Amino acid sequence: MTQATRLLLADVDGTLVTPNKILTNRACEAVHRLHEAGILFAITSGRPPRGMSMLVDPLQLNTPIAAFNGGLFVEPDMSAIKQQVIPDPMVDPVISLLESFDLDVWIYQGTEWYVRNPNGPHVDREAWTVKFVPIATNSYAHAREVVKIVGVSDDLDAVAKASEAAHARIGDHVSAARSQPYYLDITHPNANKGQVAQFLAERFSIPAAAIATIGDMPNDVLMFAHSGLSIAMGNASIEVQRAARRITTSNEDEGFANAVERYILRSSSAISH
Repeated sequence: MTQATRLLLADVDGTLVTPNKILTNRACEAVHRLHEAGILFAITSGRPPRGMSMLVDPLQLNTPIAAFNGGLFVEPDMSAIKQQVIPDPMVDPVISLLESFDLDVWIYQGTEWYVRNPNGPHVDREAWTVKFVPIATNSYAHAREVVKIVGVSDDLDAVAKASEAAHARIGDHVSAARSQPYYLDITHPNANKGQVAQFLAERFSIPAAAIATIGDMPNDVLMFAHSGLSIAMGNASIEVQRAARRITTSNEDEGFANAVERYILRSSSAISH
């Protein structure tokens, strides 16, 4: 018998919010209905914690927030629960690998975001999204306790090739996944969305079969594998959609709210009756 969903874990960009990074009224209402149904709701993203703080109040979040794809877990009040940093000896090799594909490199340490090129691709857009600006620096020579390194480029083929190279050369030491076609996120080997789903399962004593996950990018497929119900967004690639059990509409067409209503609330109601 199919288990009723007890927790929904959602990606943020490309899933929970629109392409313009807007949290719609229907998305908020869908989460509030989950709360009313006794279903836990949690979010995970490559964003830093401060980049998700604006979601806490409108969604009435009361579960741990998994920032940096699970590199840092915080409570809704932004107090740290658990941090997993990239091993210090791997920081320089990661930077060198990303630069060998002509990717701009961003560094995240704790709550801070560092860039060497403030005018580089996507810096302004990212700052608008996360609601804070990066710190400009001339060198990453002394970067330690790094939670996430991001390779950035609008040459999407270069990002894809960098991802392949990261898996081939240093995949045993770090986790590498694209959170957007133009971003390659490098984190601790256990900092990935599959581990986020497992962390929440243990935290709330919920079996994987009673967890639902929803996302749109390749790094979301890792959490699909640790849930009984996986939902891909309509704007996801064919590969991501094939990895999911269900497909909803795009994030331009209330895909998140439609998924909650169709696949979680309706199914839970049917099982309970």
